[in-house]
Order: sequence, then structure tokens, then C-alpha cells
Amino acid sequence: MKPDGRLFLFLSKNSRREPRTQTWPSAGNYIFAKNIKDFNANSELIISSSSDLTTNANWTLDKVPEGTYFLQLLWDQDIEESRIDAPGNIYSLVKKLKVDQSMEFEMSLSEIIGLRSLVDHKFVKEITFKSDTLSKWWGKEMNLKASVLLPWSYYDHPDKKYPVRYNVAGYGGRYTRVNGLIKNKTFSDWWFSDEAPEIINVFLDGEGPFGDSYQMDSENSGPYGYSLIHELIPHIETTYRGNGNAKYRFTDGCSTGGWVSLALQLYYPDEFNGAWSYSPDAIEFENYQLINIYKDKNAYINEYGNQRPVARDVSGEPMMMLENFIKYENVLGRSDTYVTSGGQFSAHVALYSPKGEDGLPVPLFDPETGDIDHEVAEHWKKYDMKLYAKENWEELGPKVQGKIYIWMGDMDNFYLNMATRSFDTFIKSTENPVSDAEIIFTPTKGHCANYSHRVALEKMAERLESLD
Repeated sequence: MKPDGRLFLFLSKNSRREPRTQTWPSAGNYIFAKNIKDFNANSELIISSSSDLTTNANWTLDKVPEGTYFLQLLWDQDIEESRIDAPGNIYSLVKKLKVDQSMEFEMSLSEIIGLRSLVDHKFVKEITFKSDTLSKWWGKEMNLKASVLLPWSYYDHPDKKYPVRYNVAGYGGRYTRVNGLIKNKTFSDWWFSDEAPEIINVFLDGEGPFGDSYQMDSENSGPYGYSLIHELIPHIETTYRGNGNAKYRFTDGCSTGGWVSLALQLYYPDEFNGAWSYSPDAIEFENYQLINIYKDKNAYINEYGNQRPVARDVSGEPMMMLENFIKYENVLGRSDTYVTSGGQFSAHVALYSPKGEDGLPVPLFDPETGDIDHEVAEHWKKYDMKLYAKENWEELGPKVQGKIYIWMGDMDNFYLNMATRSFDTFIKSTENPVSDAEIIFTPTKGHCANYSHRVALEKMAERLESLD
């Protein structure tokens, strides 16, 4: 065990999953954490209510409400990855605990998170690529990961070059998601038949220094966008017989992947010939979920004095309040704030915010009070896609004609439909050229409800046929 790290204690009412994997602040899910230095692996560590633990609970360990809980410990000793599920981190087995008057237990950190791996398959390839650009920026070796799924005809035509699809996952999705597609018999049977389009699939990795990198340049994470466009893509397309021409290069994804795919098309319009964006994260910030970051004073409390929700079900019932969500991310962060949680809001401030004097991203809103820093909000405008498109439409508009498809459920679980509606209003107002972007809203549908790898690939195939 390494001497420095962060110790996590998870308490959960849910018996169906290991508590350490429930990094979502749902009801009955509690987390305590503390940074520890000079930890001796052979010594005993006593955790008590006086241990100065950061928590999302409104009670201490000596006042846990009575009931049955599932308990687990995790030691986050990894310094390479942003999230606690990193290989090499160690954890305990799950302990069922009945709490009545006191809570005393003994546990050992006996398990280790293993290395990630891809399925052993002729058509699946793993990419580990050293980025000179990111390595120079960080002053250490920085590697990018990806996986490749080759088309059914690849080995039959050794001289043929192929179009390439760059798929971006939902938040924090890893390059290993290709495993799930190969193991899905319905998809696999279709993909290896002559009915499937002959397109190389590349599954980009979502890991970045502060959570998902969003595949874009930032003042905090470094030039991830430049590295993707100028280093990783040329490497992949040279290695695996990609066409090498932007005319035959596409991108797609849902949620975070929806935001990234649209951003790649808008900010690098000459590098892609189509983006299929489903349920994108907030693509403009007058509607950052339910927050207008430019005008609202507080992220947690709305103008009517009510708690602001961050998630709902498709009937409209609020599922989670933003303040409670951020409390959970605060515990995950080594700085005891969401800025270093590796979670959704950590990634947002890393991408959109300036770097602070402490070397960390400056939060948009105070982690405790929710008060919004409007100087930081001004900095976010660079990645407000509505503002960006509006300010650059004369040059940008002609370059993205025929290239933008967005789908959004009008009951998106994270209130993302409002930002897309605002972007749609702008698109419909464009002139010289009048945009032909296809933006579809489906009533009563939730987050990513209509997303499908097969459908995205078939839409790309249609786009290819129109180019011939």
C-alpha cells in the first residue's frame, strides 16, 4: 500500500451493488472520506466520529440512524486516474451491518482493482498512444487510450481504406466499452454480416486529469483537443487504413458524448463530416441545466427561493437536488470539493474555468453556499456553443451544412432539453447560410432514450451514400 492517498467509507441501503460502485448520491447512499499521509500498511487505523471526515451525511459515525447498511472501505492510492475505480486501488469486502445504538466494526483492505483489458477478438484492437503535446504540457508522459472495432470486410481487402467513426461515451466512459458490443449477440451478429456498413469504429477514452477530458483543450487539463485532432486521429487512421480524409470521418455519442461530438464538429469543422449528438450536456449556459450562469446568483437556490433539482424522472418528479449532488462530489474530491471529484461538475470546471492560484480549476459556484462567481461565468463563454456559433456563423455556417444532427428527449432526466431548445431557436434564425441542422425533440422521452450504436452507424452509412 502506498503511504499517501484518500480513504473512503461507504454506507449504503442498497444490497444489489457494492457500495464503492454507487458513486451517485441516491437516497440511502452515504460516503465519508479523508486524505491520509504516511499510512503504514501493517498498522491499524482507527476511524471514528472524531476523525475529521468529509461526508455528505448530516450525521457523524457515532450517530448513524438505526437500520441495516452495507459497508465498504476503499483506499484510493492511484495518482494517474481521476476516479476511484482506478486499477491498483484496494478495497474491502462488503460487510452487512445492523446499526442500533453503536457502530463498531473491523475490516481489512484485502481486494485490488485489476487492470482493464479488451476482449480477445480478431477485429478488436487496443490503442495506447503517447501524446507529445500533452506530455510537454504536463511535463510527464501522457498516454491516450482508445479501442478499434474493424469492419467485417477488413481482412478480405488488405488494400482498402475505410471511413472512420469516432464514438464518444457518456460521462467517464472508457475505451473498454467495445467489450459490451462484442458480447452483445444481436449487435455482433449484425456487425459481422454484410448488412453492416463498412466503417472503422474508434471508441475514445473518457479519462482526463479532472474527470472526463471532453476531448477538448482546456487551461486545466491541457490540449486534449489538439492532441486528438493532430496526433491520435492521424495515428489511428494510418495504422488501421482509415481513409485519412475528413470527408469520411464522423463522430457521435450521447450525454457527454453528445456534447463532445457536437463540439468537435463545431470547433473543428474541417475535420469531421457529420456529428450525431444525442441528449448532449448543456450546449449553452443560459440553461446550464436549470441555471442561467450569467444572471442567477446561486446554483442551489432558484429565484423563487426553492432548492434547485439536478435530476428528474420522465414524469417530472425531482429525483435529486443539486446541493445534495455536489455534497457527494465534494467528498469524492481530494480537495474536499467537487473541483477534484473526478465527477461531472469536476470535469466541467476543468474544461470551462480558468486555473486558480492553487493550480486547480476555479469553481463556477462555491461548493458550500452555491454562490455563483460571475467572473468565472464569463470565462465559460468560450464553450457556450450557441454564443460560439452565433459569433462565428459567417465563417462556420457554410462548413457545417449537412453535418449536424441532434436528438433530445423533451423530458430529459437532467433538464438538458432547455439548452438544446435555445440552441435550436438560434439555428432557426440563421442566415447566410440558413442552417440545415436537423434537431429533433421527442415528447415524454428521457436521457439518451433513442440512442443506438446501430442507428448511428446506419445514419453514417446514409451520409456516405449521399457523398458518392
